[in-house]
Amino acid sequence: MDSITDKKASKLHEISSQDVRILGLMSGTSLDGLDLCLAHFWKDSNAWQFAVEAAETRPYDAFWRQQLRQAHELDTLPFLLLNKSYGKYLGEQCKDFLQRKNLKAGYIASHGHTIFHQPGKGLTVQIGCGNTLAAAAGISTIFDFRSLNVAHGGQGAPLVPIGDKLLFSGYSSCLNLGGFANISFEQNGQRIAYDACPCNIVLNKFAQELGAEYDKNGEFASSGVVCQPLLDELNNLDFYGQQGAKSLGREWVENVFSKVFEKYKLDTKDKLRTTCEHVAMQVARCQVKGSVLVTGGGAFNSFLMQRISALAHGEVAIPCSEIVNFKEALIFAFLGTLYLNDEPNCWPSATGARAPVIGGTLVKVLPKSLIDHVSSNG
Repeated sequence: MDSITDKKASKLHEISSQDVRILGLMSGTSLDGLDLCLAHFWKDSNAWQFAVEAAETRPYDAFWRQQLRQAHELDTLPFLLLNKSYGKYLGEQCKDFLQRKNLKAGYIASHGHTIFHQPGKGLTVQIGCGNTLAAAAGISTIFDFRSLNVAHGGQGAPLVPIGDKLLFSGYSSCLNLGGFANISFEQNGQRIAYDACPCNIVLNKFAQELGAEYDKNGEFASSGVVCQPLLDELNNLDFYGQQGAKSLGREWVENVFSKVFEKYKLDTKDKLRTTCEHVAMQVARCQVKGSVLVTGGGAFNSFLMQRISALAHGEVAIPCSEIVNFKEALIFAFLGTLYLNDEPNCWPSATGARAPVIGGTLVKVLPKSLIDHVSSNG
């Protein structure tokens, strides 16, 4: 499942014209850019299969990085206007992506960009207005995947475990190293998942202090030294003692995690080195065994991967770059597929909700032929 196999490719011609291709969108907290993944899903012997038809990351320019980084500080009206303008941006990116690839999508499944995540207060907000997105792209859109889960008492995260189980069952567990490190695995017949610790949301911030967008291959971190008192304090934060479903957000990083660093006067490279060790130790504490599929931008951080491999109990497996880069966008396309098939796309075992839900909101766009018909008759 690490790439488009011959079997999957040959399956495409068998799919009827009633089946749809779904374009998944993912924007992570590390602000690397917008991931777009056009995928096709089908069932073979009642098991879900997939084929990636095209995928691309569109890096954010300085304007959008600043807008998204500062969105949580905006007053109500500017925030609502940003929600609309970002939705328009997403729709335009989808339209341009499909036109350049000479491809079509029946639906878009958009994660949006998380600005607020406080499930304990029943709150999670991902901007990127779905109505505006659908209008700009001219394609029916499914969005707001997290809110219903939160309304049912869940964390609203992580959402990818259902895709881990149904699309990547060949691995004992799945570890994603994005803005946050999250893990999912089978336990007593249930898919267990949770956020393990911050990852690129912190590593990228420190790298930017050194004039780089990210720490390529962990070169800065590898030249630093571990501050043991800082590492001990980070490892003893209350979050790591919590049991069951749990998730992290920007607010926790700013109000708790980053505050610990303020107590220590360290060189930035030492902060990076200590953070890498912290991430590796928290991943190891998950006690995962067997083969561990590792995806997300952190999988390209060779120094971080060395530390995880040294401490983790499982056998680390890094798939092809297509899956490393686009697994989350792929899975949001899959969540959209489950939505359209009236199948639950969010499980209580992964989020702590009271019940499984079919999360998302669908905005339908009329086909051009019908629009032309209505216009000519109305």
